Amino acid sequence: MSEKTPLLPSSPDATHLIVLTGMSGGGKTVALRALEDLEFYCVDNLPTVLLPQLVASVRRDAGEKRRHVAVGVDVRNPSEDLRRMPAMLSELAAAGVHAHLIFLDSRDEVLIKRYSETRRRHPLSWQGMSLADAIAEERRLLRPLAAIADKVIDSSDLNVHQLRRLFATGYADATEGLTLMFQSFAFRRGLPLDADFVFDARCLPNPHWDPTLRPLSGKDAAVREYLDGQPLVGEYLADTMRWLDTWLPRFEVDDRSYVTISIGCTGGRHRSVYLVEKLATHYRELRNGVLTFHRELE
Repeated sequence: MSEKTPLLPSSPDATHLIVLTGMSGGGKTVALRALEDLEFYCVDNLPTVLLPQLVASVRRDAGEKRRHVAVGVDVRNPSEDLRRMPAMLSELAAAGVHAHLIFLDSRDEVLIKRYSETRRRHPLSWQGMSLADAIAEERRLLRPLAAIADKVIDSSDLNVHQLRRLFATGYADATEGLTLMFQSFAFRRGLPLDADFVFDARCLPNPHWDPTLRPLSGKDAAVREYLDGQPLVGEYLADTMRWLDTWLPRFEVDDRSYVTISIGCTGGRHRSVYLVEKLATHYRELRNGVLTFHRELE
């Protein structure tokens, strides 16, 4: 599936419900976080019977602001919940909700490797099963949902950052206007391949040379205070905002739904992180759908 392919039908006035299910370790938590960044109201492990009330509550409380809902469902839910899901999705669709079921899958050997690396317990392991048997039983329990899924995403060959970006770009059309992704990176580790625009912050004063600031990042107060006090940083930030304010409307006119602005410095921990956070804070006051990603901090 292409990163630029919208996962939702275009319908500006509809409320979208995304139900995320699939194999434990397949990336559901990452997907929920990506949708939360896009201002979906996200709930994990919600009983199926509460879905209509949740959607109605979000619609009611949103007022004039359109809100969407994303819900995680997996084998932690009672088996009766899983059996009830197809009927519930049908009822919601009949009520005018655009319900969309996404199944996150991965090859068994990849799931086993992920569990081994994270040392987490599989949700079914309490039944005394081996990890391989637990994965097989999970597949059996979730097979009915996989069969009716609107989209099956195999995350076997995707890392966390690629999966997050896949959802962020795919669901950008569900938000109003242009979605902005501000990401920081280190030049010494190479340019981000998905960047639409790249800004170089290596010309700015570097907190790395202060031994008290070196272990910190641009998210920490001490680093922010240091960079706030540098006139050159303020000029750089103002010039970048002016450039974006001039050119981003041109992309909106061109029906672009997603733009990635990458800011790099030498190590990708101080200056670029600071600038990304500053820009994101500024543009969140002006628009919806502003995301951040710090490549070297993730």
